[in-house]
Amino acid sequence: MAIPAFRPVSYSRTTLTELMIPSYANFGGKIHGGILLSLMDKVAYACSAKHAGNYCVTVTVDGVHFLQPVEVGELVSLLASVNYVGNTSLMVGIKVIAENVKTGIVKHTNTSYFTMVAKGEDDKPTQVPGLILEAPNDTRRFLEALKRRELAQRYQSEFAEAKHEITVEAELYRLENERCQLAYT
Repeated sequence: MAIPAFRPVSYSRTTLTELMIPSYANFGGKIHGGILLSLMDKVAYACSAKHAGNYCVTVTVDGVHFLQPVEVGELVSLLASVNYVGNTSLMVGIKVIAENVKTGIVKHTNTSYFTMVAKGEDDKPTQVPGLILEAPNDTRRFLEALKRRELAQRYQSEFAEAKHEITVEAELYRLENERCQLAYT
């Protein structure tokens, strides 16, 4: 079956819901961030692979900020949609919400962005279908993804340049008010 040239955002929109059980908790009784990251990776794969019609791999994860803790017994839902497509890459936006089933309280715990690359039968990057933007929110998310890519590329370029300019001897003064000690001479 041939992969179409374009697919609508709604075609691959994916929701994954899972009950948070005690084995997912850390010593403080909250759900491990790593458990949530694993679930985000899973839903990013499902969403991107459905859009691409091919196997997809995670390339980058952007914007993992845990806004609120997730508790044992809550239902966590990960809402994923393709926000942007390039030639072989897709950016999947994921909104994570946790629901206390006893109280009915729903909280937004984080939003993250996963960049995925589609792989063909030869295990090389392969072209993905274009994206049909069906609503103003789809267009806003696509434009935000363009800006996110632009800023990420600018940051990588500027940091690579700045890294080469850093010399320990010239920058030691910056450690004066930091919480560190030099253990060498």
